[in-house]
Amino acid sequence: MNRRQITGREPEDPAEQTPVELPNPNRVLTLVVEGTALGVPEIDGEAYKQFRDNVGMLALRLPDRLPEEEKLAQVRAVLGEFENYRRRVDAELRDRKTEWRAMVSFLFTELLKSLGIDLSTPNSADLLHELAAVTSAQTIRSLHDRMDEFLHPAGVDSAPVEASQFRKADHSTANDNAAGLRGGGSAIEHVQHIIESGGKGFVVLFRLSCLTMINQRFGSEAVEDCLMAVAAFLTESLHSDDVIYHWSDSSLLAVLQGRATQQILTAELDRVAMQNRETAITIGGRSTMLRIPITFDITPIERMKGAEDLYKITLQTRCS
Repeated sequence: MNRRQITGREPEDPAEQTPVELPNPNRVLTLVVEGTALGVPEIDGEAYKQFRDNVGMLALRLPDRLPEEEKLAQVRAVLGEFENYRRRVDAELRDRKTEWRAMVSFLFTELLKSLGIDLSTPNSADLLHELAAVTSAQTIRSLHDRMDEFLHPAGVDSAPVEASQFRKADHSTANDNAAGLRGGGSAIEHVQHIIESGGKGFVVLFRLSCLTMINQRFGSEAVEDCLMAVAAFLTESLHSDDVIYHWSDSSLLAVLQGRATQQILTAELDRVAMQNRETAITIGGRSTMLRIPITFDITPIERMKGAEDLYKITLQTRCS
């Protein structure tokens, strides 16, 4: 027996049923507005606070007897606040993504430079290009794995194949290096003494180019011969009271005093670099002529806060 037989009338049409009366529909609307605002994520602190304040104020303008037209205008104003906040957040997220990309690219570039890696090599150039265009979390994870493989190809303690092995700063005071000069530790002591005594002078970092290429082609002995030859050339070319130190296996550091200005010293060193000639080195029992390009950076000692500032000098070796 169906319902019609029991009641004696047709079942009610759900569409014709009377809707449930809410005790205070306007209060419900206020709660909906406030609750929806609570669910909006706080991306930009200042914009979020302004958004919540504006929505809260508009929600209070929904009293019981507000005319329908005014009520609709208030609802539209609330929706406008949501839209304004969305636009501000979208712009903020775009700017953050752009700046994060730029910062990561900058840091990775500086890392490559510190390792003596040419930024134009295919592997490094590809990674830098991808860093500037990465978008999704999946591509970021993939790029992370590629960077880790690039920086540590043979495990945690390994280094990139492209990394120069001639960039480690010499902290010792001994003269057991290929140049036969005292190490960078002695340079630190010398400069510290000048600073403490109020003296003046200049620190010059002489950079020797293309040693990585020479090592690959001729071996480490050829590199040592080149470093020794350049050290002898600079010792002969500079003043007798100038002091030259072994700073790394691709650079020498000189402490020079007695020059009136940096301009005068620059002109002097330009002439020295121009006089640099080919050096004869012995490779496999044969004499080979090589010319090692020399570039230099000058740092006035009076601008240094302490001798440890020497380690902030960028030891960037580039092939010309």
